[in-house]
Amino acid sequence: MKIKHCPRCKSNLITKSGVIKERQRYNCKSCSYNFTVEKEGKSIDSYYVIKALQLHIEGISYREIERILGVSHVSVMNWVKKYKIKAPEKYDYRPTYKVLTLTELSTFFANPANLKNTGMMVTELGDKYMMIKWERLKS
Repeated sequence: MKIKHCPRCKSNLITKSGVIKERQRYNCKSCSYNFTVEKEGKSIDSYYVIKALQLHIEGISYREIERILGVSHVSVMNWVKKYKIKAPEKYDYRPTYKVLTLTELSTFFANPANLKNTGMMVTELGDKYMMIKWERLKS
């Protein structure tokens, strides 16, 4: 990241002045103000963070979330830890998911047999839709 001016006096007479906590420190020659700037990093849209956490709560594994959303399973694990998300421990059902186009989704809902004895959630996923379906396990 290239610094163009001092945040205090807006002067462009700045020089590098060491490194603190892995961030470049700068000094303004006009007002003698020392400052650092936030390190630029790759950030992921909060839309994907929320979707990943929702899928985790629904019982989808980290690796499956990685395949669905295209974000690292390690990132998903870190978000789960950061936001202290707890998925239910015992399931008496098995969630399955499908990624469908709008036409495929319409066809699925048109058949009443697909809607019996099951729970489901449909969520937008870019230009497609993800349907998570729960069916009770047979004991």
